[in-house]
Amino acid sequence: MTDAITPYPQVRVVSTRFLRPDTVEQLLNKLIQAGGIRRMSINGPGIPVIVPYGPARGQPNPHPGRKVIRVGDQDVMLQVQVGTVILELEDESYIPAIEKAVDEVFADKGFSCSVQQGRFMKTQPSMSDYARYGPDADRDLLGLVDPRRKDGLVIIQSTK
Repeated sequence: MTDAITPYPQVRVVSTRFLRPDTVEQLLNKLIQAGGIRRMSINGPGIPVIVPYGPARGQPNPHPGRKVIRVGDQDVMLQVQVGTVILELEDESYIPAIEKAVDEVFADKGFSCSVQQGRFMKTQPSMSDYARYGPDADRDLLGLVDPRRKDGLVIIQSTK
């Protein structure tokens, strides 16, 4: 019989509105300072570089949300309008610090944000993951990688 692996706790930060790049930068930096994060995923609709349809099809997309933000000591190109941030933590003792960081960022904003606990990322490979990545797939990247993307994954290293 296999040993039951205790899963790492997961937290989802959900905003009632899409966040501007400066708010995303501030939030991610506060979350990193809170510590205890194993994996992080930011989610929202993509911001294409070129307008995909309509009368401006093929033209550059001058969207103000597509910017380079500074997270920790690394520059990251923001390619989505952020609506949710999903975190996998080392243990549950970091949840109050995460909630405090979120409250600090959204204290003076004109809208609310909630912190939810639950299962939001894959923890075990599925049959599709096996078919895409093979039997030696990195379990830390499950649910974080879109196999159709041409550019790579952004990895922000810990300061430990």
